[in-house]
Amino acid sequence: MSEPQYAGFWLRFGATIIDSVIFGLVLMVPLTLIYGERYWIDETMVHGAWDVLLSYVVPFIATLWFWRRFLGTPGKMLLRLRVVDARSGEPLPLGQCVLRYIGYFVSALPLCLGFLWVAFDSRKQAWHDKIGGSVVIVEPREPVRFEGRE
Repeated sequence: MSEPQYAGFWLRFGATIIDSVIFGLVLMVPLTLIYGERYWIDETMVHGAWDVLLSYVVPFIATLWFWRRFLGTPGKMLLRLRVVDARSGEPLPLGQCVLRYIGYFVSALPLCLGFLWVAFDSRKQAWHDKIGGSVVIVEPREPVRFEGRE
């Protein structure tokens, strides 16, 4: 068994870009159909119930579903990355997924320092990983051994 290979900043950044493009394209169509082209140029923060549902609720549920079902969002899957429990290497339970997602807001607050933390952390953990007790690893070709796991 080898040690896990933690995904670094640039790999994770690439996965985030891919996810943003995919989610953006998927959600752009219904938002444009519902609110029209003005939705994209208007300075209004929230345009209505559909806006809240499609811009906040759907991404939240979809992200949690992808983490639970596939161990990563589409961008992470394309780059062969997995989001797993930091101690066991197992899939994240739902509660840990929710904590990790909430941790995104903590990571973003101080000028996105929590995301940049990946570049300096020995296990390549962002603040949301630390909050959610997760790590992002490169999909192993052989079984890996996690700390505290026999």
